[in-house]
Amino acid sequence: MRALVLQSDFGLDDGAVSAMYGVAVGVDPALRIHDVTHNIPPYDIWEGSYRLAQVLTYWPEGTVFVSVVDPGVGSDRLSVVARTGTGHYVVTPDNGTLTHLENIFGITELREIDETRNRRPGSEESYTFHGRDIYAFTGARLAAGATTFEEVGPVVDLEQMVRLPVTEPELREGGVVGIIDTLDVRYGSLWTSIPHTLFRELDVAPGDRVTVRVHHHDTVVHATQVTYARSFAAVEVGESLLYVNSLDRMAIAINRGHYARAFSLGTGASWHVTLVPVR
Repeated sequence: MRALVLQSDFGLDDGAVSAMYGVAVGVDPALRIHDVTHNIPPYDIWEGSYRLAQVLTYWPEGTVFVSVVDPGVGSDRLSVVARTGTGHYVVTPDNGTLTHLENIFGITELREIDETRNRRPGSEESYTFHGRDIYAFTGARLAAGATTFEEVGPVVDLEQMVRLPVTEPELREGGVVGIIDTLDVRYGSLWTSIPHTLFRELDVAPGDRVTVRVHHHDTVVHATQVTYARSFAAVEVGESLLYVNSLDRMAIAINRGHYARAFSLGTGASWHVTLVPVR
């Protein structure tokens, strides 16, 4: 029996998430069901993609994730199950949700869900709640061992998988360039796509100063200098810092402040960040 881990943009104000739990328990009452989050902003596929990557490898190999951020529900977008390079399974619409998992961990195989066999009985005329009727049901069957990955449906060519636009981090003009992938939501830190391994090539030591520039599209909207620090405690309250976050990527924060709100900054592929050592 594998763990089943759910994620959605449904929130917890109504019964949608409870309905998904109920369908899963109906497959096997012994299932262990957990949550990533159900507070993905409505329709925000990018955020859903990132949050999967944030937690995936902390769960045992074989864990089944169900991610439902599905503004195209009822359209011709595919319903799929992906197997990652880490040996986890993700049940989701093929709408870009797998982008960060592919970039960071790799996707080794993708299968289309055969909805004639992998659907909650009695839901054949339901077209607006695939999270309950198809994804929770299929994920539960996978986690409970009632079906196998191979039995889910036919193989999909990985080249056909829908991907969100991503700019790869790179060294450029004495610094490193990436994007603001997401926020540390509660505290407002900017989590960039820049790996610590790439930043290390700049030969910056803790305590050194780094220039931060943020472009939105092609316009500089924020520029400052911050201290590169190992932890928030290394700087004064209210002082900004550059640090390595829990995903081993570079992040920018205000000690006991909300960086994104303080400077009106956003996230996604149109928000570029450059880090340049102050020499």
